[in-house]
Amino acid sequence: MHFGMTEEQAMIVETTRAFVEKEIYPHEAEVERTGHLPIEIVKEVQQKAIETGLYAANMPEEVGGAGLDTLTWLLYEKELGRANYALHWTCVARPSNILLAGTEAQKEKYLYPCIKGEKWDCLAMTEPGAGSDLRGMTATAREDGDDFVLNGTKHFISHADIADFAIVFMATGEEDTPRGKKKLITAFFVDKGTSGFSIRDGYRNVSHRGYTNAVLEFDDCRLPKSAILGEVHKGFQVANDWLGATRLQVASTCLGRAERALEHAVSYCAERKQFGQQIGKFQGVSFKLADMATELKAANLLTQEAAWKFDQGTVTESDMSMAKLKATEMLAFVADEAIQIHGGMGLMDELPLERIWRDARVERIWEGTSEIQRHIISREMLRPLGG
Repeated sequence: MHFGMTEEQAMIVETTRAFVEKEIYPHEAEVERTGHLPIEIVKEVQQKAIETGLYAANMPEEVGGAGLDTLTWLLYEKELGRANYALHWTCVARPSNILLAGTEAQKEKYLYPCIKGEKWDCLAMTEPGAGSDLRGMTATAREDGDDFVLNGTKHFISHADIADFAIVFMATGEEDTPRGKKKLITAFFVDKGTSGFSIRDGYRNVSHRGYTNAVLEFDDCRLPKSAILGEVHKGFQVANDWLGATRLQVASTCLGRAERALEHAVSYCAERKQFGQQIGKFQGVSFKLADMATELKAANLLTQEAAWKFDQGTVTESDMSMAKLKATEMLAFVADEAIQIHGGMGLMDELPLERIWRDARVERIWEGTSEIQRHIISREMLRPLGG
């Protein structure tokens, strides 16, 4: 394994960071203060991202994306992750890879417009009573002639308010397993405006201001079978085949924010003086910097190794879970220590530290909680021994 960046990777990192600092940082204060991301800002930054070649960079070249390998894509994600989440996710959109699983007709309707910046997608799995246990979902899709009829509720659905369509996972039957009956899941495309499909405001979130969540409600929502993504009862399969790297994406954006927090901490330690010397010369402070840097490097190496193995076809669920677990918990530690080093100023909104601290909390919950990641890791260790 080579630990240095290629010339192309270095160029992508430099270009992305410059874009973030020039086009996204200036809007952070407004979004954080109001909790709202104006569509005018979205359109402005989105157009610049398209012109710079940063839009939909996660997509393969043959469908109009940048065609980045996984490691390069995650280096790009790390730079975007330095900024306010609503701004970088909405304005520099990365459409869900699951769209690649669609038929050619579905790609024409959904994938290509997302890549061009003409549409936004959202993914709907979570329900009020089914978070980590997706097999426990109660929302259903019942076959009725040539159609499916959807009923139920999804919540915590990110940016559904601006999405033009949702990719919705519904229970479509049951199967017998050694551990009892389990739900069979099917994925559907549901366009905004479809009869029986409504979207209402979700919950106010302490993390990621401006990045909204919504509640999706289905009341006898009728869809043709052409709306199925993948095959009937194979929703988990299509999700597992196409959404595997999302944990690495979360890890990478956490790395970017942690790096920004550490940079502020180091600068402050060199500038701030107490008792006649720089505070960085006090062991109690300097050791914090050393621990922050070590934790950040460990998380970075775990994430990059998993990305490299992903491209080699050797990555395991445990590899990705370790990266997500370490990076998200590292971010919480680094953000907290950066604030401690700054003292009271660390909690003021003149600096991005209080935002990074707040935003860090959700990372240990979404895309699989820390507890779920530990379960995956330990299960992979015990399975060869019959555990």
